[in-house]
Amino acid sequence: MKTNKLNRRAVLASAAAATTVAILPRVALAKELLRMSTLGPGTSPNLVMTTFANIINRELPDYEIQINATGAATRHVLEVAMGKTAFCMSSPAIHALMRDQRAMFEKIDEAPELVKKLRTVLNFPMGVYHIAVYDSSGITSLEDARGKRVFLGPPGGAAFATMSQLFREVAGLEEGTDYEAVKLGWDAAAASFQDGNLDIYCNPTNAPSPVLTQIAVTNPIRFLGIPEEKLDTEAVKALANRPGFGLGTLPAGIYGDNQVNEADVTTLRVTVGIITNEDADEKMIYEMTKTFFAGVEEMGGSAPWLRAITPEGAVADINLPLHPGALRALEELGVEIPDVARM
Repeated sequence: MKTNKLNRRAVLASAAAATTVAILPRVALAKELLRMSTLGPGTSPNLVMTTFANIINRELPDYEIQINATGAATRHVLEVAMGKTAFCMSSPAIHALMRDQRAMFEKIDEAPELVKKLRTVLNFPMGVYHIAVYDSSGITSLEDARGKRVFLGPPGGAAFATMSQLFREVAGLEEGTDYEAVKLGWDAAAASFQDGNLDIYCNPTNAPSPVLTQIAVTNPIRFLGIPEEKLDTEAVKALANRPGFGLGTLPAGIYGDNQVNEADVTTLRVTVGIITNEDADEKMIYEMTKTFFAGVEEMGGSAPWLRAITPEGAVADINLPLHPGALRALEELGVEIPDVARM
């Protein structure tokens, strides 16, 4: 009899547990945690990708995207290609370098094969390269960087490579010889520039940048650019004609009265994107792409910077195939898909 009572209690306990599980929110049981790597706060990729994560986390309860804002994009793309991270920021320039095993990928023999495992979710404008100095520094051109402390971007990253080449081609200055290229991450570099520990601060971002806007509230600042006489040189053309790049304009006055530039500044512009692995679930990527652009359209009135993020822009400068889920979503949104974006 005692055994029967125990069995009955066990059955009742199991039934109660099953009932409890059944009434738990579906999110608690089915939520899939996904890591998304991007650049640090103060950069436009961080802003766009954090918004992407927030929209998905709010609207699609089966998923939770966690943002990782440390490290360089060149490392992040390798992690996505190897299936260690779900999403990251990348750029057409990085994909081209991986295919050719050049620059920061020169010693990575697997790079040409790994890039084949990457797929685009969507592209968006990263903005223009800001080359900022305090007006009080007396620096008025790239040539004045000689002997100065300069942040080009995180070491080993695409921004570092781009800016070091720009200083070399426009001003004839070599990092490590003619000026000190300070090795910092995005967060630390912004703080260091704010504290006056950097002479020149470079950041590819949409204007106005939150970091530089904050500085310009109380400090006169100047932006350096590519002089007109250098625009037609083969070296500058080669920089601007790389995948995902072009010449862009940083308008005079966009940072208010404390921006001392009297004329627009010509600099480089760049397109970046959110990428994933070829094996990412098609239904998931489809739902995320549609949900993100619906959220962007809804938020556009209260967040004007989001107006630059469009379905049509999702294939701008693209040189990596779209993930099938993103392809289907963008086709339904009426986007004309270029052949290079198809498998």
